[in-house]
Amino acid sequence: MLHKTKGIVFRLTPYGETSIIVNIFTEAFGLQSYIVNGVRSKSGKNKIAMYQPLTLLDLVVYHKENAGILRIKEATCAYPYHHMQLDSKKSCIGLFMCEILNKTVKEQAHAGELCNFIFDSLIKLDALDHPENFHIIFLIKLSKYLGFGPFAKIELGALMLNDEEDDILDQLLVSDYGSMLKLSNGQRRNLLDAFLRFYGSHVDAMGTIKSVQVLREVLS
Repeated sequence: MLHKTKGIVFRLTPYGETSIIVNIFTEAFGLQSYIVNGVRSKSGKNKIAMYQPLTLLDLVVYHKENAGILRIKEATCAYPYHHMQLDSKKSCIGLFMCEILNKTVKEQAHAGELCNFIFDSLIKLDALDHPENFHIIFLIKLSKYLGFGPFAKIELGALMLNDEEDDILDQLLVSDYGSMLKLSNGQRRNLLDAFLRFYGSHVDAMGTIKSVQVLREVLS
């Protein structure tokens, strides 16, 4: 049966000679896998851009419960990024967000709310003038959708290195993406490390976030 939904590309994997398997988190069905044929051929090379990680899509998809891999009937870009690929800070933050989402978003519960949150967050990142703290606030907001956000103050408070960082945590917990909190590079690194430990204590087999080192260098 055909369904309209929006979705965010999480990951693509080459399949066969010209096809890909693309993992998309959809508003209607949560995380789904779709096969897209021919996009790695010469005639389809422009279409593969539609399935790069974090692309925001409007979709018409075939859906069948408990099917392993499904198909897409129609896909259009829901929001073309204006700055993400051109701004090194934003592109690195996007890379970090993508890795976090791939490691943490597994369940289908509340798919619509989570999909809308991710959509809104990526659009705001694209438009934001000062994104230096964006990734930390994103982790705070995402933890609420993942179910362990209420434990943030207690557990993160125990991980802070000093009272000043604990005060900053209080401000971050109620901040929006546009909040202009001034953090030193050291404070931002320490807070990020604490948040990653916090996530690691709640997400099974989260492992190492490889994009962190690049993110630290770009934001320093």
